[in-house]
Amino acid sequence: MAASIEQKVTTAIVVATAASIAAYQAASVFAPLVLALFIIAVVWPLQHWLQPRMPKLVALAITIIVTVAVCLAFASLAVWGFGRVGRSLVADSARYQALYNNGVAWLDGHGISVAGLWAEHFNVGWLLRAAQQLTGRISTTLRFWVIALVYVILGLLEIDNIRRKIAALDNRNVALVLLEGSAATAVKFRKYMLVRTQMSAVTGLLVGIFAWITGLPFAAEWGVIAFVLNYIPFIGPFIATLFPTLLAMTQFGSWQAVLGAFICLNIIQFVVGSYVEPRVSGSVLSISPFLVLFAIFFWTFLWGIFGTFIGVPITLAILTFCGEHPATRWVSDLLGGPVREPREIKFQD
Repeated sequence: MAASIEQKVTTAIVVATAASIAAYQAASVFAPLVLALFIIAVVWPLQHWLQPRMPKLVALAITIIVTVAVCLAFASLAVWGFGRVGRSLVADSARYQALYNNGVAWLDGHGISVAGLWAEHFNVGWLLRAAQQLTGRISTTLRFWVIALVYVILGLLEIDNIRRKIAALDNRNVALVLLEGSAATAVKFRKYMLVRTQMSAVTGLLVGIFAWITGLPFAAEWGVIAFVLNYIPFIGPFIATLFPTLLAMTQFGSWQAVLGAFICLNIIQFVVGSYVEPRVSGSVLSISPFLVLFAIFFWTFLWGIFGTFIGVPITLAILTFCGEHPATRWVSDLLGGPVREPREIKFQD
């Protein structure tokens, strides 16, 4: 019996490792598909509500238009906020140059040659390579979203057909796990986005209020930027903290005020993002806060910024499907959030 358990654990570790390597090596293939499945799960209630009331293709068109409109709205908010703030930063370039010169002079006075390091590592060639990489990433991102959108369209058309095929499987145990697991995962995805939106709104509101109270310009813009970027854990909040601090350097008269603004912004981000949100999402979605943080770091390593966003939903899906079968339910119970009463699933022999 012990040997059997050890073999199962070893097999699970090997399978998980192989799957991780495949996900890393074939990110350009799997990542758009995973994003499409996530979007389908979130928008399916709208499609399901529209289909009985109008032709299927018309319902699909409306769902896709609404989905694209929401994505464009978030992108537009980010562009609006960064555009207004960016123009201010460019206008204050002389002040930043003066701050830089003062900093370099202070460091040189203490035996640290910043000018030499800058000339060695940040030359014209470095700038050209950085610009090429940025252009390439923009092109890759656009291609990524186009592929994901095609998957979403095809997936929404195929959901009912796939559901009937699964229901008709001879292996009733597999059919039960797939049907119940998919439905439960979709519900958790929607709850996750609801919690994420609520926490992003709280973060944006607090950042905007803080900027307004302290007299930092563009309080509304900072709130909007914090709201949008909070959908990307860790990386988004870092950017939403960095730029207000840069603006504070030219607006406040002392470094103590700048440091205070930086600390307060990080406290807001930490309390909401690293304390409140993991606990709220953990209690709502039955996933431990520790696993939430691990999933973010792990999938960021595999898929970059997109992995940061999609890591928790992927982990939710894995735990949900594990909870649908007696052989793997221990994984869901061990890594889930609050202790749940055991439930029975009737499997046929």
